[in-house]
Amino acid sequence: MQAPSPAASPATPEQLAAIDAAIQSHAQTRGACLPMLHTIQESLGFVPHEAIERIAAAINWSRADVHGVLTYYHDFRTAPPGRRVLKVCRAEACQAMGCERLEQHVAERHGVAMGATGQDGELTVEPVYCLGNCALSPSVLLDGRVHGRVTPERLDALLAVGKADGGEARS
Repeated sequence: MQAPSPAASPATPEQLAAIDAAIQSHAQTRGACLPMLHTIQESLGFVPHEAIERIAAAINWSRADVHGVLTYYHDFRTAPPGRRVLKVCRAEACQAMGCERLEQHVAERHGVAMGATGQDGELTVEPVYCLGNCALSPSVLLDGRVHGRVTPERLDALLAVGKADGGEARS
């Protein structure tokens, strides 16, 4: 998960409205914190810092409790992702088949380290710990689609396709 930047922009009025709508939609749900966080991230692509205080007030938790849930689960983002999201499988089968080589290639060729977003906002690279595609490792999830037997060359081709056609929705 990306840590909030001290210089992070405040949430826009539209983002605040999405946060409030997510909170309202789960206000009566037992164990509402996770459903609220998931709905916010599905709507915005990340969970803005302002959501923490609003969720805490709605479910009568401390801000620290909500922050703890948000930071415990690796799939939540606290900063907007790039236009494209690449998740590289780090499970044992993919490690045995060279996922580290893919990570190194993305860092060297595309300038984006694991857990980061490129300065141009094009690509976010995140670890994932099993895509269920072990027989075809190493595997990646690019823009919500699983790809197996990925080599550095194949990864470049997959990333080039998204650049040519404008990419797909965020994952």
